[in-house]
Parts: sequence; C-alpha cells; structure tokens
Amino acid sequence: MENPMKKQVLLFHSVESQDLASKVAAQSDLIQLQSINWRSFDDGFPNLFINNAQDIRGHHVAFLASFSSPGVIFEQLSVIFALPRLFVASFTLVLPFFPTGSFERMEEEGDVATAFTMARILSNIPISRGGPTSLVIYDIHALQERFYFGDHVLPCFETGIPLLKQRLHQLPDSHNAIVAFPDDGAWKRFHKQLDHFPMVVCTKVREGDKRIVRLKEGNPAGCHVVIVDDLVQSGGTLIECQKVLAAHGAAKVSAYVTHGVFPKRSWERFVHRNEDSEKAFAYFWITDSCPLTVKAIANKAPFEILSLAGSIADALQI
Repeated sequence: MENPMKKQVLLFHSVESQDLASKVAAQSDLIQLQSINWRSFDDGFPNLFINNAQDIRGHHVAFLASFSSPGVIFEQLSVIFALPRLFVASFTLVLPFFPTGSFERMEEEGDVATAFTMARILSNIPISRGGPTSLVIYDIHALQERFYFGDHVLPCFETGIPLLKQRLHQLPDSHNAIVAFPDDGAWKRFHKQLDHFPMVVCTKVREGDKRIVRLKEGNPAGCHVVIVDDLVQSGGTLIECQKVLAAHGAAKVSAYVTHGVFPKRSWERFVHRNEDSEKAFAYFWITDSCPLTVKAIANKAPFEILSLAGSIADALQI
C-alpha cells in the first residue's frame, strides 16, 4: 500500500520546549512553528493568548509540552484543553516525559497513584473535529500505564532506544559494547529492542536497611558496558551498578537514560571535573525530553544529548 499524503502540522510549544520545537520544525517543511503569549496576571495565574487562533481552523495542530514541575502544568493544560476546540482538523499532544510515571501503584491504603491522576486529566482533553487527541509519550516508566488512559485520547508510546543504538554503532569500540540493566524492570522493558547486544543484568537485594546492587547474570569483563534505563533521578543506582561492573572487570562503563530528570542538580555527581579525574562514566547519554536538564549540562562531559526531534517529527505524521 502507498503511504497517504503527509500532512502539514502547526506546532505550538511550551516556553521550556522552544529549542526542541525548533529542532522538530527543522526536520520537515511540513511542520510550522506557532506561538503563544505566556503571560501572568499580578496574582501569578496565567494570562494566555493563542496567536492566530482563527488561522489554525481546519489544520492539523500539535502541542509540545514539558511538565517539568507542578507550577507549569496548569498553564500548559489550559492551552492543551483550548486548542482542540478551535475547529482544528486534529490535535496531537507530545509529552516526551510523563513525569508522574514512577508513582503508578499503591502499596498501602492512602497512597495516591498520581500517574493515574495525570492520565485521567489528559484523558479529558476535548476531542477535535478529527476525533480523539493523539498523545505521544517516550519510554513511559511502567508499560501498564497505557491502561490508565480513557477513550478520549489515543496514547502512542515511543522510545528513545533507536537513538542509543545509532550512537553505539558510531563508537570506535562498538564491537566491544555490551548492554547492562540495573534491575529486572529495565531488562523487561528494553531487552527485546537490544537483543543483538550481549547483556548483563544487575539486581537490587536488601541487606538490613540497605539496598545492595549485585551482578545477577552476564560477564562484563573487558567490555565497554552501557547501563540502560528509562530515567535517572539522584543517580545512586547507576553509580552502584557502575561499581559492581567495574569490580567484575568492565573495561569502561557508560550510561543511557531517556529522561535525565536530575532533581537538585544531581547531575553534578557525574561531571568530569578535570583531565586527571577518575572518569567513572565514559559517556552519559540522555535525550532532550527534559529541557531544563539539557540547558544545565550543556558542554559538560561525560554528557551527550541524543535529540528526539526526528522521532517527534515522524510521530506527528502518524
């Protein structure tokens, strides 16, 4: 079957997502950037204006969001709920990082699964003339969260792993690269996408009040080992995993996570301080799903940004 004709897309974006939105638009002449006046009243609440609202009627419209903190979510939700009602042909919400994804279950009565709350909110985005909203998310923390969304949105779950695979093949020692997972959860999520690489799996065991990382299976000796996970917060698990791999003879260790969250500047513990410092991680790859982190770590080794721009541009044509 021939591919249907590609569509023109008008792309709006949050303030934080401006750089990524520009990269997405640069991928295709079919994607045109649009603007919003992000203003506030004196009391701090949003005073928003969608520019050229009349001109977007009948067009395919998308919004690139960044829910980096509770403080910016409300203003973006206000725009997200308004755009589909402006007689657009279709509406796509791109939320590269689903921030509440790691809070997806209740362990005791009283726990609040905020991933479910966020999914319920997004499930109530008004339908456009073309039908339900398409919701594009990258490497959501728990795959079962797809079932949290209602029928008014169509979740499209994408992954950043192809970017990692491309980068690994560019390495001078690509023939010696193997993949490690810090726990069984990461293995279950990613191993099928990386099954042509040799693999190492670590596991966390409890010893008293401590959680200890141990090698569960595989042999890292003499290899360039790349730890793969969906997101990083403090980075403690990655560091413990690196120590275990080094103790078992890894020649060098790198890391890849789709979402570099790094609250409270926790990325600083990975930065190469000087030429003579012990470089615990040869490379640390993240995507640009968390724009504030991207700005904070610019030009700081061992970090490299693998941009989602091309993947997002492709997703807008689904």
